[in-house]
Amino acid sequence: MSVGQALPHESAAEHVTGHALFTDDLVHRTPHVLHAHPVCSPHAHARVTRLDPSPALAVDGVVRVLTVDDVPGVNDAGVKHDEPLFPDEVMFVGHAVCWVLAETLEAARLGALAVEVDYEPLPAIVALTEAIEAESFQGGRPVVARGDVEQGLAAAAHVFSGVTEMAGQEHFYLETHASLALVDESGQVFVQSSTQHPTETQEIVAHVLGRESHAVTVQCLRMGGGFGGKEMQPHGFAAIAALGATLTGRPVRLRLNRTHDMTMTGKRHGFHAQWRVGFDDDGRLVALEATLTSDGGWSLDLSEPVLARALCHVDNAYWIPHVLLHGRVARTHKTSQTAFRGFGGPQGMLVIEDVLGRCAPLLGIDPVDLRRRNFYVDGQATPYGQVVRHPERVAVAWDQVVSTGEVVRRREEIAAFNAAHEHTKRALAVTPLKFGISFNFTAFNQAGALVHVYKDGSVLINHGGTEMGQGLHTKMLQVAATSLGIPLERVRLAPTRTDKVPNTSATAASSSADLNGGAVKDACDQITARLREFDEGRDLPWDDLVREAYFGRVQLWAAGFYRTEGIHWDSTRMTGHPFKYFAYGVAAAEVEVDGFTGAHRTRRVDIVHDVGDSLSPLVDIGQIEGGFAQGVGWLTLEDLRWDESDGPGRGRLTTQSASTYKLPSIGELPDELHVALLEHAHEDGVVYGSKAVGEPPLMLAFAVREALREAAASFGPEGTSVELASPATPEAVFWAVQRARGVTCTG
Repeated sequence: MSVGQALPHESAAEHVTGHALFTDDLVHRTPHVLHAHPVCSPHAHARVTRLDPSPALAVDGVVRVLTVDDVPGVNDAGVKHDEPLFPDEVMFVGHAVCWVLAETLEAARLGALAVEVDYEPLPAIVALTEAIEAESFQGGRPVVARGDVEQGLAAAAHVFSGVTEMAGQEHFYLETHASLALVDESGQVFVQSSTQHPTETQEIVAHVLGRESHAVTVQCLRMGGGFGGKEMQPHGFAAIAALGATLTGRPVRLRLNRTHDMTMTGKRHGFHAQWRVGFDDDGRLVALEATLTSDGGWSLDLSEPVLARALCHVDNAYWIPHVLLHGRVARTHKTSQTAFRGFGGPQGMLVIEDVLGRCAPLLGIDPVDLRRRNFYVDGQATPYGQVVRHPERVAVAWDQVVSTGEVVRRREEIAAFNAAHEHTKRALAVTPLKFGISFNFTAFNQAGALVHVYKDGSVLINHGGTEMGQGLHTKMLQVAATSLGIPLERVRLAPTRTDKVPNTSATAASSSADLNGGAVKDACDQITARLREFDEGRDLPWDDLVREAYFGRVQLWAAGFYRTEGIHWDSTRMTGHPFKYFAYGVAAAEVEVDGFTGAHRTRRVDIVHDVGDSLSPLVDIGQIEGGFAQGVGWLTLEDLRWDESDGPGRGRLTTQSASTYKLPSIGELPDELHVALLEHAHEDGVVYGSKAVGEPPLMLAFAVREALREAAASFGPEGTSVELASPATPEAVFWAVQRARGVTCTG
């Protein structure tokens, strides 16, 4: 049985040897390609008063300049119809007003510089706090409520209030956005795109071109990373390439350089949360009221479902009897913020973890004990009404981490170390996670697959999910081989294409193995049932059975389908059963902080994570390690900065390259990293009892942030409560240390 085996990624050898092809690699196999380059706004908010492309046409090699007048269909790159492909009002620095097509990329760049554009600058809102003060909001304002918060707070023995702010995060996938479009002899538009959502890319390209979806085919070979950044954002770029190919009759390649990618595309939403919380005398949560405001940027994109998921994850793994959560999306003149691994869940969870981290010293309760005593127990439901299934798994994982990580002994050693070291402190924190798995939007919880068994017994599978390095294709090969009862090497996987499996959902929400695996298994089960009926107990070897079945006119291919059962969601009332199940995990992190500089390192991390019955353990452990590292980056390193001055650079992203935006590297990994999969964690109703693994591990990184908070507090007297900025960069940790020491901070 292939499922459950620790196998390498199906493209691992190709990745490390450089033989794996990505979208932009196909340019070298495509003759007569034109190259696209954007003409970007230098203003955060301005009206375009004049656009003259004629000077660009005089540049050697320039073939055409695409403007709004060239759009035969709908001039919009989004699904909310609030993202004009060619805007007459620019809404952020880097907003493209037109695109230049040329024989070479350099000619296109020079042509873009030659285009003449006049702007009328308009007032711009850059900071999230500015948007809140100006009441600049967009979209709906959801509310999650249970019980009576005011009554709960009035009855609480201890009430605290505060503000929690957290920054966004740049996806920084290794492969930037890329599309390659061409038109065949029949007028069919074929787009190779680095996209997590080929179907939606197909729909946007079709409506920009004024065509029906059947006239557009989108293929995704693989992505060099996505992390949510290629769920919505690729559509407009694919549409530009397709429009150019349609108008010129030549293939058009659009690939953003790193600076363009960072300045033109959306990021994780930054959040601002204002909260009040009440505890009883035993340190149990009684009531929580919070208002969460996300920085949506200039358009809605996925901001509303991101906010909804954030509100649904404020509770994390904790029972809170009285809850009132308000949500709103701010409109700012920045890139339109979008999906990012966790999709609002990390931002929601950070609120409650920040609350507990700040309140534990004020309550005089050890943070480890405070978290442990507030866990959900069997029979309790979330604030939005879903009963929490298997809550005991958090406790089991917690106890396993505490035991195998020798948390009690090490914390005693840390206390002794801190007492002996005035300018260096250590701390060890433990944090849990509970993350709901399914798309917020119920209709997206479906998938299709197409499985072919050929006469020689070999098998080809197509499914609607895309591969971005996360190992989805590896798991689908294992599912197919196991379902058909054949060796893995007999199965091959075809690239994801909209003309093979239609109407697919995005590869997102950590649901792709559940959804596509269910569809692949359904198709395989149909074929197996036909073969079993044909075999009639003869127990023929696979190759013989297939060959005879063919001559017996038995259908040897099948279209599979899967829909997630048992989920429902009322987005107006913010109640229901939106998740198929919850993924659980626990992390313990030990850090060391230098009191002179705030520099810190992570000494050791112990993780126990629930992936059900793992489809592919090696892939899952890799996802846990990678997700954790990306979470550490968000919480401690990656510091997006926009120019908030009133000068000419207002609204400009100042951290627009790897030289100014700090990414986690091998140097930021813990000296020791121990990862274990939770045992005896079978999940009913999911393909082979498995659970999603993509997004949840990112939130294990809260343990590092909470350890940094405790280490900073150790520089002050017993019971010091420390507010820690997010990201907790060395500078932020330094100021937290200064506050713990009682030094007035003026920096």
